[in-house]
Amino acid sequence: MAQANPAAAVSNIRNTPELWDKITFTFLCLLIYRIGAHITVPGVDVVALTDFFANQGKGGLLGLYDLFVGGGLSRATVFALGIMPYISASIFIQIAGAVLPTVDKMQKDEEGRKKLNQWTRYATVALAIIEGWGFALFTSSLQNAVINPGLGFKIEMVLFLTAGAIFVMWLGEQITERGLGNGASLIIFFSIVERFWPGIFDTFRFVSTGAIGPLTLLVLGAMMVAVVAGVVAITMAARRIMIQIPQRTMARGRMREAAKNFIPLRINSAGVMPIIFAQSVIVMPGALAQFAGNDRVREFADLFAPGRPWYYVLMAVLILFFTYFYTSIIFNPIDLAENLKKQGGFIPGIKPGAKTAEYIDQVVSRVTLPGAFFLTFIALLPVFIADRFNVPFSFGGTSLLIVVGVALDTMAQMQQHLLLRKYDGFMKKGRVRFRGRQTTGGF
Repeated sequence: MAQANPAAAVSNIRNTPELWDKITFTFLCLLIYRIGAHITVPGVDVVALTDFFANQGKGGLLGLYDLFVGGGLSRATVFALGIMPYISASIFIQIAGAVLPTVDKMQKDEEGRKKLNQWTRYATVALAIIEGWGFALFTSSLQNAVINPGLGFKIEMVLFLTAGAIFVMWLGEQITERGLGNGASLIIFFSIVERFWPGIFDTFRFVSTGAIGPLTLLVLGAMMVAVVAGVVAITMAARRIMIQIPQRTMARGRMREAAKNFIPLRINSAGVMPIIFAQSVIVMPGALAQFAGNDRVREFADLFAPGRPWYYVLMAVLILFFTYFYTSIIFNPIDLAENLKKQGGFIPGIKPGAKTAEYIDQVVSRVTLPGAFFLTFIALLPVFIADRFNVPFSFGGTSLLIVVGVALDTMAQMQQHLLLRKYDGFMKKGRVRFRGRQTTGGF
């Protein structure tokens, strides 16, 4: 088993020029993104806007969006929309592939995927214009938030935010093509991580003033460690289905040896999307009450306010529903069974074809249930802690799932680069026992 050695790991990375160049390029792109995330759009009073997000906008859909863009929305920066229009457009195309056979066929073809990528970019621009116009209307409606409200300000806001969203989309694509990891995921990752530090400093300030006791801080620290460990375990957990590939005659008389392999079915295949969908739906009563201005509608919306019993019940039901819904969209057991059949593989004891698809679907339905319950726990934990403990920040939920998932994926890609580019030296210098030899270094 490999032993962690940070110095040896950094040395291996430095001695791999291609990997080091990818890491350097990625950090330069992220640095540009974070610089742009602090440039404010002209004509907006940032203090008034920040006060609204700190008081009324916290915990709602705007607060969730602001989390994903690193606080750019609450400061009305040129990157206020962040990568979210591109993410939303990608999700729309993905859902369209599950509904429309034409789009599904295009996703399986190289030329079709290129065309879909172009459609995603066009959809990103359209969504950025719509979201920019909505944000312009929103800021204009706030008292003293806009210096000179009017049509000119709205058009200017739309132009700045749309240009910023397009540039962030381009940065994300550049990171994916020339850098390390998925560009869109890394942009969201660094936006979320940036918001952790102010909350941590505020927590210690609360301890120094006596607002939070040392025992409470100790309990919170233990809960945070437990939650992080649980998120890592659920993110990596998978149900493995054994498949057998029989011996087969290939071209020119070559023989393919019989082999055994596994199909990993993740417990949390849907990732963080069910929580995002559920939070988008549960804020609708509050938004409706804000626009309606009716006391009865406002009383109804208050029933689903964070911390209320009905909030927990509805949130849990929505997460369970959207977990199965999104899993059914991104995972197709029929295609998996057909591909397995074409390769000549089969699951022991299960007939190839329809029976295999039915069996895989049953297994996915079963393993998704504990993943859905865990997502519900992770989503409701921050609300419960904020309600019971007086802390200035919340951990867990959407942000923690994204941070852990992106970190694990990025580390896995770094390991792959080290193994592919420096395989011989890596195995000789690592501390892994391989065929009786002791090796050093590495992850």
